[in-house]
Amino acid sequence: MFKLLVTFLRSLLLPRSALVLENLALRHQLAVLLRSARRPRLQQSDRIFRAWLSRIWSGWRTSLVIVKPETVIRWHNQGFTLYWRWLSRLKRTGRPKIPLELRELIRQMSCDNPTWGAPRIQDELALLGIHVAESTIRQYRIHGKKPPSQTWRSFLKNHVKDIAAIDFFTVHTISFGVLYCLIVLRHDRRRLVHFNVTAHPTAVWTALQIIEAFPFGEAPEYLIRDRDCLYGNRFQQRLKHMGIKEVVIAPRSPWQNPFAERVIGSIRRECLDHVIILSEAHLIRILTEYIDYDHTSRPHQSLDHNAPVPRSVEPAEQGRVVAEPVLCGLHHRYRRAA
Repeated sequence: MFKLLVTFLRSLLLPRSALVLENLALRHQLAVLLRSARRPRLQQSDRIFRAWLSRIWSGWRTSLVIVKPETVIRWHNQGFTLYWRWLSRLKRTGRPKIPLELRELIRQMSCDNPTWGAPRIQDELALLGIHVAESTIRQYRIHGKKPPSQTWRSFLKNHVKDIAAIDFFTVHTISFGVLYCLIVLRHDRRRLVHFNVTAHPTAVWTALQIIEAFPFGEAPEYLIRDRDCLYGNRFQQRLKHMGIKEVVIAPRSPWQNPFAERVIGSIRRECLDHVIILSEAHLIRILTEYIDYDHTSRPHQSLDHNAPVPRSVEPAEQGRVVAEPVLCGLHHRYRRAA
């Protein structure tokens, strides 16, 4: 544009004969350009200049060589559209947007509950004291590409209350003896509903532990176990009479019983690796104290960072924080005391 302005000022100072010769030279160059190039490339500034020239010069069509008049008219219409779009950019029309927090809440509800439609979300928001139009909810909720279906996490949570696991692990004593510890775990809250220790485990002894672990009316639907020979005929008959179905894992596949293996690993790392077991009674006392701490105090990541027996949040107004030692100071409980 600056070059064009300089050329225009220069033409005002040149005599008429010089302008005629210059126009002849320029037209000759345009004729050569048309013969050598199929379609010249134009920039945005070229389009603006042509559109502006068509507004102030009535003979602008006679000087067009590289573009057609229809092209310049189209450029002018596009400029008209952009101009009025720029003028109306500050004018907000229609319904104002709802707050960002409410938009995020609508998206979260639609993600967490894929079977909910806009009316269901509207009713839920109304119960929370938030009144939003149904059309607004349709605009901001997330639409799934496939028919709504529950996630695998929801499916497993719906069945986890009917699953338990059982497993043995060994503990060495100070006299180099071997004690066998049996644990029975409920999957829903990761609770050890029963444990016992013996130096001579048998199938009859294991069957008795199942009776103690699941009183009348509390037996799970499924029990996960490995292929240990301690789960013999007497044990299997007892499960059948109690209406419990066995789920036997594959050989050498402890990962198929992950919750029980994880609990045993926690017991070893956080308790038994730090003490020397003197006797069977000593092991029972140690495990009883640790399991009580695990159930009532120890946070679990899989339980939303809470204990199997949920702990309530204690605000600062309840007093200062005090520590209670567990297992002679190996672990501590923290609570607020007035």
